[in-house]
Amino acid sequence: MAGFDIRELMNDIEEAPGKVWFWDLEKAVIDPGRCVQCGACVAACPSDSIGIAEDDLPKLVKMCTGCSLCWDFCPRGGMRHEATWKLTGNNGAAAAANGLGRVHESYTARVKEDIPGVQDGGVVSALLIALLEAGEIDGALVARESAEEPWKGEAFLARTPEEVREAAGSFYNQTLALGHLDLEGYELPPNPRIAVVGTPCEVEGIKAMQARPWKWGSSRVDAVVLTVALLCTKSFNYEKLMLEELRDRRGVDLEEVGRVDVIRGKLIVQDRGGETILEEPIKDFHGAALKGCDECADFLGHAADISVGSVGSADGYSSVLIRTEEGLAAFEHVKDRLELRPLDKPKSLYKLDALDKKVALKSLKRPFDPDAPLFIDYEDHLESYAGTDRAPVDHEAVRY
Repeated sequence: MAGFDIRELMNDIEEAPGKVWFWDLEKAVIDPGRCVQCGACVAACPSDSIGIAEDDLPKLVKMCTGCSLCWDFCPRGGMRHEATWKLTGNNGAAAAANGLGRVHESYTARVKEDIPGVQDGGVVSALLIALLEAGEIDGALVARESAEEPWKGEAFLARTPEEVREAAGSFYNQTLALGHLDLEGYELPPNPRIAVVGTPCEVEGIKAMQARPWKWGSSRVDAVVLTVALLCTKSFNYEKLMLEELRDRRGVDLEEVGRVDVIRGKLIVQDRGGETILEEPIKDFHGAALKGCDECADFLGHAADISVGSVGSADGYSSVLIRTEEGLAAFEHVKDRLELRPLDKPKSLYKLDALDKKVALKSLKRPFDPDAPLFIDYEDHLESYAGTDRAPVDHEAVRY
């Protein structure tokens, strides 16, 4: 039998209308290689039926109820990612056309104190440390290096300034961060306040779920009080980038690597002494990128409270875009710890944002419309992607 057709297994009982199953998400997003590993489906599942497989992709671990929420909040599935830009007060159409989106304040910045291991200006680490010290947040969901796999980022809830410092630095693989919003097991107050640092797609998922409060199983989406988006054109598959491309093809000893960064369109790898051991155009590593990232037009993190990245500022500094009232209030706690000046090169942000959107509009198979409704019907999505290089995968056998 072609495909997984739940109706065929229900003894001719008519299925309730509107149901979309996890297998449908697999068919349309995961199996065609379009999953961006944000973890939104894990967080959205009200029955905690979706987990994380060894290949860092979502998988069904319990019975699917067909509630459709995993589909609804997937930024490559039922969630029109560009429609989330309106949730923070952005003018969706204007932001898509030629703007940075809603920005209350913008800076080129770097931290005054020395925080070992930080990337660029160290602004994000300094912000989280200041908020923890002020008691404004109880923890921050960040990425830290895996203890087992060198230079692989994994989701980590830092609850002290020391833990933030230990997790400083950047990683270029997704961590399914939203799949780690289950805060059970941590020593936290009854109503914890959490900051999340992540890619634009991860922030989009949070904002969409918070705009439609529901019972998200064990995931505490409601606990997120601040979102910081890292400017992002694409993320990479860890095995393909770090193991196949760097270790196997280029002979880089990952145990000796002290820093990995993407600057001015180049992937730069340095050893523990700060010496550059590899510098190569990032386009050479395109095959290691997540395929679904090509469909994203949100380089600037329009849905976030604060967006931060290196583009638009001199080396060693960060560009900071403060988008919401929550972002402004949070940034007040760190201002005196930073060197601040107007953005060095705002045109660079516009230029890279335009390029990112050009790629996205070419890769995206459905209509792009920031002012359209947030959700896309499953059948409409299938129709848009049918017959393309990103078409849903039809399975030859039923899944059990």
